[in-house]
Amino acid sequence: MSTETILVERAEGVVTVTLNRPERKNAGNGRMWQELLDTLAEVWRRREDRVVVVTGAGGSFCSGADIGDPAGVSGDPTDPHFVRMRFFGKVMLALHELPKPTIAKIRGVAAGAGMSLALNCDLTVASDNARFSEIFAKRGLSLDGGSSWLVPRLVGLHKAKELAYFADMLSAEEAAAYGLVNRVVPDGELDAFVEDWARRLAAGPPIALAMTKSLLDNAMTATLAQALEDEARCQTINFATADTGEAMRAFAEKRAPRFEGR
Repeated sequence: MSTETILVERAEGVVTVTLNRPERKNAGNGRMWQELLDTLAEVWRRREDRVVVVTGAGGSFCSGADIGDPAGVSGDPTDPHFVRMRFFGKVMLALHELPKPTIAKIRGVAAGAGMSLALNCDLTVASDNARFSEIFAKRGLSLDGGSSWLVPRLVGLHKAKELAYFADMLSAEEAAAYGLVNRVVPDGELDAFVEDWARRLAAGPPIALAMTKSLLDNAMTATLAQALEDEARCQTINFATADTGEAMRAFAEKRAPRFEGR
């Protein structure tokens, strides 16, 4: 699939999606969001794609939506604002609900929609030079991209209000202390660290990981009884897969399992 604003690379089950508008610090315009949505749909369909890494070119992750683009976030200047935002929400939901592990690899700034993009990934790994901000209030805007749902779940309601109201810029260490980032590593080690995590996930059991992701994403709104019922359903499916049989044989034979996603 040909793209103009993102780069897509595949290697051993890992799909690396690089936001590629470095002259704008990878601010997202309508073209970028559409290309990201199309790429996620393609990854969803491809069995050989097991993990997605989202990152940015030129030393920045994503500075937010390109509010200077007259076409707006949907790429169509005739769209009403509500239509534009619903399209943008569709992109973020596609990332959040992708039934495969996702990792945000963050250098430089992740602000506004860029921060939302990172938080919609399952895991976030930041360089020690990364910076984060829910910048919306400084632009006369409220939260979007799912941040109003994600941030309180990650940091708690009062801290989320602080981050949203003041829109301060956080260092990578501050973001990690708040629970917004899984790991902070020296910039020179970021690529190798994320590659290791991605390859480990790509070698994992795709069906089981997809169901684990769903269970955890639903945990905040499910009752314990519902969670136990969902777990029972998922384990029943797992026991019927070739991957679980392979894992049991590998354990008995004292070797690493080879998962195929079936």
